[in-house]
Amino acid sequence: MFKGAIVAIVTPFKDGKVDEEALRQLIDFQIANGTDGIVPCGTTGESTTLSHEEHDKVIEITIDAVKKRVPVIAGSGSNSTAEALRLTQHAYKAGADGALIVCPYYNRPTQEGLYQHFKKIAESVPIPIVPYNIPSRTGVNLMPPMVAKLAKIKNIVGIKEASGSIKQMSDVIEMCPDNFAVLSGDDNFTLPLLAMGGAGVISVISNVAPADMAGLVDAFFAGDINKAKLQHHKMAPLMEALFVEVNPIPVKAALAMMGKIKEEYRLPLCKMTDANREKLKKAMADYNLI
Repeated sequence: MFKGAIVAIVTPFKDGKVDEEALRQLIDFQIANGTDGIVPCGTTGESTTLSHEEHDKVIEITIDAVKKRVPVIAGSGSNSTAEALRLTQHAYKAGADGALIVCPYYNRPTQEGLYQHFKKIAESVPIPIVPYNIPSRTGVNLMPPMVAKLAKIKNIVGIKEASGSIKQMSDVIEMCPDNFAVLSGDDNFTLPLLAMGGAGVISVISNVAPADMAGLVDAFFAGDINKAKLQHHKMAPLMEALFVEVNPIPVKAALAMMGKIKEEYRLPLCKMTDANREKLKKAMADYNLI
């Protein structure tokens, strides 16, 4: 259902508020450059610093701006099942094509707790659901056998896999049905994941270089493995630079360098150190983005 190069889009701010005009322009930029889907209110979208009202509004703006040109997979996760359920219900009613739901963070549920969390939401909201496994941020790892169990639930249609383990990605693909979309949560694992049978990526680098990530995925699915490999190696230095500090600090700085947004964050996120900014600036210049 969901495949290709999907962007985890930033949430631009201006004077402390969501910058709706800049967000709409970013969405048009993405679609014009071949991006296959938009994820608002994910990690890159600073979802944890948005108020509930802002979270709902960003999803509504995204759906309206996209106008069904590509799927919108709304970030609707929380460490509280009740809160994640409310966010997912809103995404469904607003017209999202799917929901990206991160594993509950901080409270560190068991594997059974993770299963019951996703099962409750999936049974309560008739929207395609993609769990998001990112142990480095949540403190829990959704293991392959549990992913396979979740895949039996009709509207759980894929997973964003950011465990950092190629073996875990391979195990998920092996254990789940062929139509279950395993999407990379790490840009630099996109090509190896595709080679193992993955469906694509939910990408950070696509914020600044959407045509190149879309080109990598399109080339792979067209059977041009050499072109996909060249695209991977071309993007590798920029991928590294975009994670020189915690995401989304560098990618928002990069977009500001490109003149697309104001460089504005919400605490506890803050501006980059001067040394890291210079590293990012060099990578952006080398890539001919600035």
